Amino acid sequence: MQEPMPQGQQRGAASRRDLVIAFTCGAVVALMVGASFAAVPFYNWFCRTTGYGGTTQRAHVAPKQTSDRKITVYFDSNVSSGLPWDFQPERRTIDVRLGEVVTVYYKVINQAARVTTGQAAYNVSPPTVGIYFEKINCFCFTQQTLKPGETRDMAVVFYVDPKLAKDSEQDGTNMITLSYTFYPAKPPEQPVAAGSPQPPGGG
Repeated sequence: MQEPMPQGQQRGAASRRDLVIAFTCGAVVALMVGASFAAVPFYNWFCRTTGYGGTTQRAHVAPKQTSDRKITVYFDSNVSSGLPWDFQPERRTIDVRLGEVVTVYYKVINQAARVTTGQAAYNVSPPTVGIYFEKINCFCFTQQTLKPGETRDMAVVFYVDPKLAKDSEQDGTNMITLSYTFYPAKPPEQPVAAGSPQPPGGG
């Protein structure tokens, strides 16, 4: 029969076992935290690359060709609670040829008696056309800060990729809805001007 381990060795073995368990748990937690932070940029990259969820694409130049096929683009506008803005497109619909570069304006009015800042979220529907909806320029790329009562016309320059016509799944697509929702955003901090007065006790 095997003799029992001395009490001191038992405590040492238990201590090493506890350290291994603690280290393993800590490594798992660190891996999960790291994965959660990495998931956000990866998800954003995945949506931009594939158009998943109606995420539009970003183009730098106009396409080299257009198509005779036309599609209607419907413009939707929304403002989240907490942002006192009136936000409307200049027109609700427009018919465009595939590959045709179009500029459309939205008008926004700050109805507050204070400076406010918003950031627009956007997508298109049906979601499967996101990969074909290309924006060259858009007010949604940056935050918008408005003075009290200020009115601003904001442009979005886009085209629908002619490749849509080659996608058999889009044969029945006759309308694309481009939707924007403005959310309150913290205005960017202004740099301190050189030579500005220092507070009492400042260097």
